[in-house]
Amino acid sequence: MRGYCESYSEKWGAGRHRRGRFGHGFGRRGMGGRGGMDPDDMRAGRMLAQGDLRLIALALIAEEPRHGYEIIKLVEEKTADWYSPSPGIVYPTLTYLEEVGYVTAQAEGAKKLYTITEEGRTHLEENRDFVDAVLARLAAVGERISRMRRRQEERDDERNAPAVSPLVRAALVNLREVAAKRLDDDVDTEAKIVDILARAAAELKRI
Repeated sequence: MRGYCESYSEKWGAGRHRRGRFGHGFGRRGMGGRGGMDPDDMRAGRMLAQGDLRLIALALIAEEPRHGYEIIKLVEEKTADWYSPSPGIVYPTLTYLEEVGYVTAQAEGAKKLYTITEEGRTHLEENRDFVDAVLARLAAVGERISRMRRRQEERDDERNAPAVSPLVRAALVNLREVAAKRLDDDVDTEAKIVDILARAAAELKRI
């Protein structure tokens, strides 16, 4: 497998990263400063080499038959919309997988539905460790981007929030942290938390 990985690591990676999605100020400093993850460290050429994408596409098709557009969207989701392989790379990749016998394609109007073959499953299992490592890397990128997006949103909220006394601000921060903790512990408490906050807001209006 080492030879396989090395031969493909020399190929070009392709896609686009989406720095602009996070709004103004979400560049080097907005993403954690020193010790944080620079978005340039995840530019397309460093995300997926061509051979990586072939195996990831094959792994996603192994889960269930896929259209090319679905594969693009799934990679986007795994990286929290940071990285999107371009159609100009995904569809030639699928054509290659079909030509070598790893998938079959069934026409559905203007689209093609790709299904993995037994030969494709064998090839995927031979490279399973590598595929799992790449998928884990994509998931880790998605988790980091999500955390940084939340931090940026919190900073934006703080900048746009009306001026309040330090004591009230501390109480609001505590309220947000407690509400977030309860949601992490039990997502079913969301309706109760919303109800409590709505009643608290009504009480404040009556003061």
